[in-house]
Amino acid sequence: MAPESEHDPTPSAQKTWHEQNRLSWNEATKAHNSHKADQARFLREGGNMLYPEEIGLLGDLAGKSVLHLQCNTGRETLCIKQLGAAKVTGVDISDEAIDFAKKLSAGSGIEGTFYRADVYEWLKDAANRGERFDIVFCSYGAIIWLSDLASWARGLARLLTPGGRFVTVEFHPIEMMFEVDYSHRYAYSTHGKPLTWSEGIEDYVARSGPGNVPSGWLDGVQDFKNPHAAHEFHWGTAEIITSLLDAGLIFEHFREYDYATYKIYDEMREVAPRKWELPEGVPSFPLMYSITARKP
Repeated sequence: MAPESEHDPTPSAQKTWHEQNRLSWNEATKAHNSHKADQARFLREGGNMLYPEEIGLLGDLAGKSVLHLQCNTGRETLCIKQLGAAKVTGVDISDEAIDFAKKLSAGSGIEGTFYRADVYEWLKDAANRGERFDIVFCSYGAIIWLSDLASWARGLARLLTPGGRFVTVEFHPIEMMFEVDYSHRYAYSTHGKPLTWSEGIEDYVARSGPGNVPSGWLDGVQDFKNPHAAHEFHWGTAEIITSLLDAGLIFEHFREYDYATYKIYDEMREVAPRKWELPEGVPSFPLMYSITARKP
């Protein structure tokens, strides 16, 4: 591993990467939502879009305040409120996502507070305001958009109440080493360097198909092309764990999964609703991991 100082992002570089990601996510979010039928109705009728993995890790939410970082369109944020949380707050960099989250909250009748902001700026501002939360949560493709892992971990740790917990279920960095055809194309970790995609964020909802759209499937946008580039930051599990430990959190749980909740690769087998395994003949490797860590 190269010295950390070689990869520390400058504020100027971070701002540029994050702004380009904001634009790319704005366009991608429109395409993603075009495939999802009336999500507000689905929530009003008691539907829940969370997976069993995160529901189990979140635990009893009665009376708890929950911060959902990189909340996208707020679907999962509002589902956490449905499970009994006293208060839910979502933060995301995308204007399109947060505008939709606010409309989804109003249309579903489920109360949630949503902020459009760069996660790093919001964490600093929230700490200065004295905000505190019982649980900080993120999931499924959030950590790869973080250009500075240490600052993120310190920022979320500051916002936890004593005894509060960080909870995540994420795609495994080993999974992200391979293309959809299982060819090994990418490094396990980029150590904070951006991996730039000129084609931007894809319409992964269309690729995954109806199985991951519980509110109902719409054909929506076809042959989506994103005009804005995007920058990912691949982090190894040791880097993620170390950042949380260095921020003062105490680990309670770490698990790796040999299945995924999305269809990531070609010819995967759906062995249960929204549970995908590698096809026969492809050697097993971890596709997801989960972490819970507590603030002393």
